[in-house]
Amino acid sequence: MSFENLNLIEPILKALKTEGYTTPTPIQKQAIPLVLAKKDLLGCAQTGTGKTAAFAIPIIQLLMEDKTPPQGKRVIRSLILTPTRELAIQIGESFANYGRNTNLRYKVIFGGVSQFSQVESLRAGIDVLVATPGRLLDLMNQRHVDISKIQLFVLDEADRMLDMGFVHDVKKVISKLPTKRQSLFFSATMPPEIVKLADTILVNPSKVEVTPVSSTANTINQVVYFVDKENKKNLLIDLLKDKKIERVLVFTRTKHGADKVAKDLTKNGIQSQAIHGNKSQNARQNALNNFKSKLTRVLVATDIAARGIDIDELTHVINYELPNVPESYVHRIGRTGRAGASGIAIAFCDAEEKEYLRDIQKLIGKQVPVIDNHAYPLMNHDVIKAPPRQQRPPRNQGQNRNGSGQRNGGGANTSSGSKPNSSAPKKKKWFGGKRKQNAS
Repeated sequence: MSFENLNLIEPILKALKTEGYTTPTPIQKQAIPLVLAKKDLLGCAQTGTGKTAAFAIPIIQLLMEDKTPPQGKRVIRSLILTPTRELAIQIGESFANYGRNTNLRYKVIFGGVSQFSQVESLRAGIDVLVATPGRLLDLMNQRHVDISKIQLFVLDEADRMLDMGFVHDVKKVISKLPTKRQSLFFSATMPPEIVKLADTILVNPSKVEVTPVSSTANTINQVVYFVDKENKKNLLIDLLKDKKIERVLVFTRTKHGADKVAKDLTKNGIQSQAIHGNKSQNARQNALNNFKSKLTRVLVATDIAARGIDIDELTHVINYELPNVPESYVHRIGRTGRAGASGIAIAFCDAEEKEYLRDIQKLIGKQVPVIDNHAYPLMNHDVIKAPPRQQRPPRNQGQNRNGSGQRNGGGANTSSGSKPNSSAPKKKKWFGGKRKQNAS
């Protein structure tokens, strides 16, 4: 199937050709026709599946086909709500690229910077607004933003909104939207809280699920190094002596851990920066830009900060600390091996993390090969075997994806040896226990 088969208008097809897009991804194949049919949509999709184009392309077309746009100054007809500045900027760039041959106007607003230029653009009139919750509510309270004429609403990265403590802000925004609208809801995971939130936003939605969280791309070569916790720094430095590793994304479980790893690497002459929720918006964007432009070789990140990172030709991901929620492992290594390219995912596992590795292997349904030939082996480690995926028992959901035990990732950090909370409720399967691949 090509984009021509999706009944897209010529200005969009021309823009996609300029971008080099020829074949839609699975979520684009499924979602674009549903959105063009003006249906509410509930999508379960990870970052990196082409999700942004799946909603941006049909929104542009629907706005262009609207025969009765408001007269006079443009009003905001589409709102995309996303949790972070980085994601907002990327979505804004996508709208600009796909809509380059239209007369639609777009604006991205987020906190951490002066609101002056944002307010000036809003006063001039726009069609599409991409916003983070805090800045949007702030400008709404100042009466700089009017969302009463919204026709198309998108809530992106809903589970991350929950992680970062934005759910109440999201509900405030939704309460100000017109009842008659088309709503699109996207989340990488579907825990019960997210399904409940979706029920308050969507009306008889079509459902699309692609790239289940338990799957890892076959193009990613996964390996694990058993190593003592105190030797992880030395092992990482040894691995980075290989100049073939031009850029690498390193994951830690805590913000403090990310800062410490970046500092240790920099002391050893390896250009590194950390990115996490305690960094200012400007510092996070600067670190991301330096990494994309290859000024920085290593970007050390926590799960929440890294979810929206989309970097071409990222060949290596290193799990310096294994996540205590196995789905996070799949999200992490999904930063590499994109669009059919090959990638390498390296995991460090100390004695206290063996339980995490066991849970990961149960989830992905295969055993991660062990590399024993290195200078800092963990003595007397047992090979951890993975049963087939269908034998995986229900897993407890003790902590959130950033491993902090808190919704917004703030406050005290957990130790790298913390155990999952066995008293938490068991995770329910999506949609009443049945997974649907191509539901409508």
